[in-house]
Amino acid sequence: MKSILDKQDFSNLDKNEIIELLQLRGSDELNLFKKANKIRLRYRGDRVYLRGIIEYSNICKKNCLYCGIRSGNKNLTRYTIKDEEFYEAVNFAIKHRYGSIVIQSGENTSTAFIDKMTEYIKEIKRISIGKLGITLSLGEQSKETYQRWYEAGAHRYLLRIEESHPELYKKLHPQDDIHDFDKRYRCLVDLKEIGYQLGTGIMIGLPYQTIEHLADDLIFMKNLDIDMCGMGPYIEHPDTPLYKYKNNLLPIKERFSLTLKMIAILRLMMPDINIAATTAMQAIDPMGREKALQAGANVLMPNITPKKYRDEYLLYKNKPNIDKNPDDNICCIESRIRIAGFRIGYDEWGDSLHYFRNKKGI
Repeated sequence: MKSILDKQDFSNLDKNEIIELLQLRGSDELNLFKKANKIRLRYRGDRVYLRGIIEYSNICKKNCLYCGIRSGNKNLTRYTIKDEEFYEAVNFAIKHRYGSIVIQSGENTSTAFIDKMTEYIKEIKRISIGKLGITLSLGEQSKETYQRWYEAGAHRYLLRIEESHPELYKKLHPQDDIHDFDKRYRCLVDLKEIGYQLGTGIMIGLPYQTIEHLADDLIFMKNLDIDMCGMGPYIEHPDTPLYKYKNNLLPIKERFSLTLKMIAILRLMMPDINIAATTAMQAIDPMGREKALQAGANVLMPNITPKKYRDEYLLYKNKPNIDKNPDDNICCIESRIRIAGFRIGYDEWGDSLHYFRNKKGI
């Protein structure tokens, strides 16, 4: 009997085919990962690109029901990194030949925040002599703000949709004006129209989520024609409303396995995009990020936030490496990537090939 893995072209998988792939087990599951890795090597090579994350602030106006830094969580200390600490992290990335950094923060639309980010983007370009690529993950903003940051020098933006079904999205967020699926989707369209390399992603194993939802999420990303993706397993946080569902969730290892399959299938569907091996994978399995790389991912995002702040930027429980210095992380990452069979693309932005192929009309 012919297997779905015998297909020659995975670029236009339908929903039923995706569901079939998500249900693979045993040797078939391993063969899926091998096929995805082969496609990744063909289209993106054996290099892993580093994006040093700076978690600028855990102050957030959103109150998402799954997130540890939600505005309603009173059990953490709010912080904003000082300028000198921010630039110390940037200089660490330059010194250690990271190709790019990611500025990540709780959602903030104040004029002071927007101005500060503009200042940072311009200064990063100046002090790195244009060598550091800049990805932003700063949530929903006006199109004018996105345009301003793009003109300042940012060129990639990650805005996770978290769940592409409007009805399920509603169950994960308070029902008010600032938690609106259509607004978030509009932001993704705005970012693409401006010219950013567009990134999004979802959580896998959420309450209420089905395998049919996951198949539709992959089709959503394909139809949106994203350039990069960051998705990972849902890991519950005790200071969130969704924690009450902890005993009804898929077992954590099954969430991990499903995430690997989602990465592999997306790689088959969109061979030339960038896919991150997210930190949440390592929270479940000590070799989780390496396994994600071997299933088709090609980007790592090491945390270069000053150590003293990391305890307060916990989107989920058991976040790894919060007690390690950035220097410890880079040594560990290099050896782990080598053992996994890849090499670091030092001093490389590692931009999405998909983005440039689209620009050239290929």
